[in-house]
Amino acid sequence: MSPESKKLFNIIILGIAFMFIFTAFQTCGNVAQTVIRSLNSTDFHGSGYTSMAIIYGVFSASNLITPSVVAIVGPQLSMFASGLFYSMYIAVFIQPFPRSFYTASVFIGIAAAVLWTAQGNCLTINSDEHTIGRNSGIFWALLQFSLFFGNLYIYFAWQGKTQISESDRRTVFIALTVISLVGTVLFFLIRKPDSENVLGEDESSDDQDLDINESPQSNMTKAVDAFKKSLKLCVTKEMLLLSITTAYTGLELTFFSGVYGTCIGAINKFGTEEKSLIGLSGIFIGIGEILGWFKKNLH
Repeated sequence: MSPESKKLFNIIILGIAFMFIFTAFQTCGNVAQTVIRSLNSTDFHGSGYTSMAIIYGVFSASNLITPSVVAIVGPQLSMFASGLFYSMYIAVFIQPFPRSFYTASVFIGIAAAVLWTAQGNCLTINSDEHTIGRNSGIFWALLQFSLFFGNLYIYFAWQGKTQISESDRRTVFIALTVISLVGTVLFFLIRKPDSENVLGEDESSDDQDLDINESPQSNMTKAVDAFKKSLKLCVTKEMLLLSITTAYTGLELTFFSGVYGTCIGAINKFGTEEKSLIGLSGIFIGIGEILGWFKKNLH
């Protein structure tokens, strides 16, 4: 396999792995509050909204240190470990307890920061200035299919349901946990690319990946440098301006990934279709995401 083919293979595997993991996680987030409402009549008392607040709050704070973590561990192992925490969070819903539920929310917030930092690293080292646009497009196209497939499953699994029984909940979340684990294992198929023509490379080795054969002291030095660079990047003009758009997309994400589906599932006028319509709304959001990608990349 040629070096370019190997890099393209890595990008495709990266996209498919994320598609599996986020098929599980985004579906979980879409139905979490609806499922929890069916549990609050028992000994479980929790909130999907509180969980999401914990996840994204920890996610935001952890982004400052994750470049150092990825620098020490490497992108492949970082993504694999993060995927395990995503699977753990989803598995909590099989038999949820408030303490484990909120503890898993903290861990997945940290894991999310590591996962996306490692994804960016993996995308970069498998691209050059000529292929970065293509590779980013392939990755995001595959990722957006996660909204479609996961919610399609919910639509058919919950058809005719007005209440989510214990059996319904366990069946769905066991399936989602397995799907997430499949995506996590796929990270091991990513191969180390040749070091030639990697985007952002220069003659110095300051920004290159860590070598596992280097001394711990050398690796720690590079990790500290990565942390310092992330702090400097936070206060640049470009990042401060970008944070405005990021804040808006965060509000939008909160609405369509957690609030909107829950509201649909609580409308009694929909009758026996109210729960399956959560999945249907997610399907159309996924279709919109996919069509938006095609419009952007084909014009």
